[in-house]
Amino acid sequence: MSTASSSAASSASTRRGPVGVAVIGAGNISKQYLDNLTVFPDLKVLVIADLFEDAAEERAKEYGVPGWGGVDAALNHPDVEIIVNLTIPAAHVEVATAAVNAGKHVWTEKPFSLDRESGLALLKAADAAGIRLGCAPDTFLGAGLQTARRIIERGDIGTPLTALTMFQVPGPDAWHPNPAFLFAHGAGPLFDMGPYYLTALVQAFGSVRRVAAVGSSSRATRVVGSGPKAGEEFAVEVPTHVSAQLQFESGASSHSVFSFESPRLRMGFVEITGTEATLELPDPNHFDGDLKLWRAGDEEPEIIPATGSANGRGMGVLDMARSIRAGAPHRATGHLAYHVLDTMVSISESAESGAFVDVESSAPASAVLPEDWNPTASTL
Repeated sequence: MSTASSSAASSASTRRGPVGVAVIGAGNISKQYLDNLTVFPDLKVLVIADLFEDAAEERAKEYGVPGWGGVDAALNHPDVEIIVNLTIPAAHVEVATAAVNAGKHVWTEKPFSLDRESGLALLKAADAAGIRLGCAPDTFLGAGLQTARRIIERGDIGTPLTALTMFQVPGPDAWHPNPAFLFAHGAGPLFDMGPYYLTALVQAFGSVRRVAAVGSSSRATRVVGSGPKAGEEFAVEVPTHVSAQLQFESGASSHSVFSFESPRLRMGFVEITGTEATLELPDPNHFDGDLKLWRAGDEEPEIIPATGSANGRGMGVLDMARSIRAGAPHRATGHLAYHVLDTMVSISESAESGAFVDVESSAPASAVLPEDWNPTASTL
């Protein structure tokens, strides 16, 4: 973290009370966020903005939000401190940069950016301005993965050495009514689902240092399987199966599979093996779930219920808001999201070149949330 961002994290906000929030992007995902943002007492949603102002007005009235309008309605509101950027991925950096220039902290839905260059430029602009950046996924703040962090940090599995993750499905073309974008550049199983799994691994092991990967596609085209476009053919632009080896700064390593090629569903599998035991984590795309712990000689695992909060999307926004007031670092940072993006781009480059690729960025694991951290409590 740069001097500018460290300064922003260490100095508490001069404001008091709930933190003002504006949502830019009134699409479907906004409902998942607003279900939580509008009920967390430490947040106050003041504006919903969209290029289509009618959509912003409809969503604002649905959730009882007092203000709506175009993007400027969010950027220029004097009481808005955090912009929640839920625009399409291609607009993420543009909108986040505009928010930084307006002096607003920014939470962005994944991906952080579509390439290293624009992501780095955004990080530098925010650091120079003393502005906080946050980014999805915030699933690692949920009870499931936070419980895993506490188990690992207590030493229950010894020193973490290796990990195995798997995401395998037949592909969204079978059920999605408009799946072509999920097979286009910047998507595929790696970029669509990778952020959840790689964020979980970085939280367990720290920064990735180098990667090696292979990728393949079984078909050059696929066919829409449902909805009004059923039967239409579209091009596959990216590998639909990626197998990646990661080595971390600690020397630990992991193997990950991201696939739209498997008839057998294997979603949410994350297993970490240490010197003393093996821990199976809950689905990193979820906020909750039991854990399984195997020790040497065990025929059956110990089932460990997750403890903590599992409220869903928006927990990262709330953590940022409380951290602003406290002058403390928030957890789902832009630097973490950029490191995950950098790792995915490096995996893609390795699959193309057939060589190891070094990952230049770093993002240490975030601080564990207190077990009694409660999103529904009024703390500000």
